[in-house]
Amino acid sequence: MRKYKLTRNLGLKIIAVFFAVFLWLIVVNVDDPVVTNTFSDIPVTFVNDDIISQDGNVYQVLDEENVSAVISARRSVLQDIEPDDIVATADIKAMDTDTGLVPVEISLPSLREETDYQSAEAVPRNLQIKIEKTGRKVLALTVSTTGTQRDGYLLGDMTVSPENVTITGPESVIEQIDRAVARIDISGISRDTDEPGELVLYDQNGNQLGTSQLSNNLGEDGITVHVEVMELKSVPVRFETSGMPESGYKYTGCSSEPESIQIYGTSEALSDVEEIVIPGSEIDLEGVTETFEKTIDITPYLPEDVNLVEESSGNIRVTVMIEQEDTRTINLLVSSIKISNLSSDLQVSYQPDAEVSLQFSGEQELLDVLDISNAVSVNLESYTKAGTYNVPVIVDVPEGITLLDDVTVELTLSEKQADTSEQSSDQGDQGQEQEEQNGQ
Repeated sequence: MRKYKLTRNLGLKIIAVFFAVFLWLIVVNVDDPVVTNTFSDIPVTFVNDDIISQDGNVYQVLDEENVSAVISARRSVLQDIEPDDIVATADIKAMDTDTGLVPVEISLPSLREETDYQSAEAVPRNLQIKIEKTGRKVLALTVSTTGTQRDGYLLGDMTVSPENVTITGPESVIEQIDRAVARIDISGISRDTDEPGELVLYDQNGNQLGTSQLSNNLGEDGITVHVEVMELKSVPVRFETSGMPESGYKYTGCSSEPESIQIYGTSEALSDVEEIVIPGSEIDLEGVTETFEKTIDITPYLPEDVNLVEESSGNIRVTVMIEQEDTRTINLLVSSIKISNLSSDLQVSYQPDAEVSLQFSGEQELLDVLDISNAVSVNLESYTKAGTYNVPVIVDVPEGITLLDDVTVELTLSEKQADTSEQSSDQGDQGQEQEEQNGQ
């Protein structure tokens, strides 16, 4: 058997090896080429900034504090890179003292340069900073709320802890700060609670200021706002009276505007409150002979720890009704009056919530059970034109009852508006007939 030596045709073998390597490089680059991708909004971390702070100064970034990272790597590597894998660093030591420009370096700690990726650059390549003296301001914290308050509840006192905050930073930024606010979300709150607050700073024009270049003394505990939550409740107002009307007259009741009020307080304070009672000392009937009105401040008669939702609702207008004995006054909504003989081409309207006052006389037993809900009407037979009229009211009263005074009601009659759809249909039919005639 013939044996071949390794060195036989050595030149061809070397050429074959180089060709194989070359072919492998081509295949690798075709199947997994080097590509470039841009990652936006990469935050920049400044290092060695103690060089500035040791002199009692601070720096302010004049541009955006985020950069874009342009990374070139093989496609298989690049597709696995996430923004969180990218670190952007600005070294104060490398700052150009004449321009304040600090170069930004991009690195990928989990990868090795040259073997895993070819290049990584920041855009822009530099960030400009401004060095200035440190400013300091102490501000009282107020509270602002976001979110929708739960129905049936009202926010009470809100106490913020700590009461003040100390802000430090560049003098030019500190001078812009006008107020500090602890912002909390009140969505769904239905009981007393402690809510974490977000520190928000505003300038004199109410514009929110950024806090990235500022520091404060809040520490890890931050801001806590204690929120007191009150329940809401709507209750009627009841009026007591004192004294007696003049002989031959009687007290028939009170009406008020509003009839009920909204109050708030703790659950314990509201649990037993079903109405607000106004004592008789406010309404003295002694010797009166006619209906009168009076405005009463009900605030002094609210139970302890109970308050009005709207302070302006404390003054209530009360109508105290006095009638002669064996008489009765009934107020009836105009909308309850029957309308008869209305012309077919007219329509009727009246003031919303308009009323008529009807006074009857007779035996008290009959007056007490008198029901006129279906006994009042107007006859519009004589009203055939549009206009506003005072129309006599007709009341069908039972035997033994008399309507003391004639009463009229103001009604407005107007022409009915034709149905536009019917008009369009009629016009269309007329047009079609005209076309047929022209065709003939």
